[in-house]
Parts: sequence; C-alpha cells; structure tokens
Amino acid sequence: MLDHTDLKILDELSKNSRIRMKELGEKVHLTGPATSARVEKLEDSGVIEGYTIKVNQGKLGYHIYAFITIITQSINHQPYLSFIKLHDQYILNNYKISGEGCYLLECKFTSNEHMNQFLEALNEHANYKLSIVINK
Repeated sequence: MLDHTDLKILDELSKNSRIRMKELGEKVHLTGPATSARVEKLEDSGVIEGYTIKVNQGKLGYHIYAFITIITQSINHQPYLSFIKLHDQYILNNYKISGEGCYLLECKFTSNEHMNQFLEALNEHANYKLSIVINK
C-alpha cells in the first residue's frame, strides 16, 4: 500500500526522473538513503516499471502529430498489426480501444506527403478517421 510519501516521490520522479536522491529526499522530507530505499522498494514492487525520456518530436523534424481511429475490415487484425510493425517510425502508440473503431494510432510525420503515403498504404488493411493535432 502506498502512503503519502510514496505518492510524493512518484510525483517528483515523474517531473524529473534524473533528480538526485538527496534532493528528492529534501522535497519529501526524508534523508537521501531513506529516499533511495523507498525508490528501490517502488521499483522492486513494480510500481515503478522504468524510466523514460521525453523527446521533442518537432526538433527531430516530425511537425505533424495525428490521431488515427482505425476500423479494421475483418475480424482478423493480423494484417493491420503486421503493417503497423513495418511502419513503426511513424507510430508513437497503438491503442486497442472499444467504442468507435478498433484501434487508436498516435502518429508523427515529417510532412503531409509522408502522412499521405502512410494513409494510402494503411487503407489496404483498414479504414480510418484522421484527426490532426493543431496545438498541444
């Protein structure tokens, strides 16, 4: 069971996972070693599954951000899933969803031309509805 201190540690680590244990300890009112032990316990119990970085996709040249609702054409989704694996350079996330559609793709593209090529190839495996992000 997580207590208030554990939740505060998780909050601080989600803001900056590279924070030093001493500094984190000061924020949650613990010593560095006690904080380190808490973090290790959260890792060992699976509450903390890993640490990641946040990448600015625009600075990598991906200026088009889109969500694509996927409607598969049959109950066999394997052709679509194989297609997604081949085009993973554009895919940030592929969510299996309920409601409108079967999957929700979170995508990034360097240009409208690349997005159009992706969508034309995708249309061989599924129908889709495209939503382009205007602003975050």
